[in-house]
Amino acid sequence: MRKPAVTSVPIATLMAERWSPRAYDAAASVTPEQVRALLEAARWAPSFGNTQPARYLVGVRGTPAFDAILSTLNSGNQAWAHRASLLLIGVMVTTNEKGAVPYAEYGLGLASENLVLQAVELGLIAHQMAGFSPDAVREAFALPSDAVPKVAIAVGSPAPAEVLEEDWRIEREKAERVRLPLAEFAFTDEWGKPALGR
Repeated sequence: MRKPAVTSVPIATLMAERWSPRAYDAAASVTPEQVRALLEAARWAPSFGNTQPARYLVGVRGTPAFDAILSTLNSGNQAWAHRASLLLIGVMVTTNEKGAVPYAEYGLGLASENLVLQAVELGLIAHQMAGFSPDAVREAFALPSDAVPKVAIAVGSPAPAEVLEEDWRIEREKAERVRLPLAEFAFTDEWGKPALGR
């Protein structure tokens, strides 16, 4: 199911087509080349001073790593993410040989956006999640103290919304995408004064 962004002017197709579906095809798989492309896209994201704080834990469905990541998700996310072809945990490394890494969370965010946009390019879908247990990730994957799990990401192929089974989940999947108007998003001269019209 496509839900392209409704924008005031055209934007890049990758960005317009990116959204966060939960209806995944449980029979679909990702190829090793697709996984490599997702991670390469993330690896080449910008970062402060080229500190590269982003790291990823990778679980392809059918592997122990997938099951371990799935087990760290909250029950609401487990209810649909088990159908994804690939689960990842985005981790930020907070120190290096020079000390604390500046803007590590921002760097992980940039890398993860690259990853999900690459998923769109590959004809896949991706959904980023905050609903997981960082402590469970640390334990399951023996993370060092300076590695902080910040986001879980499901990747796979789309399926009809009806695979979600429950009416409220299906309705949420089909709901229109909504964003703040530009007049409430970008300001000039003083806070609240729109830089652009609607």
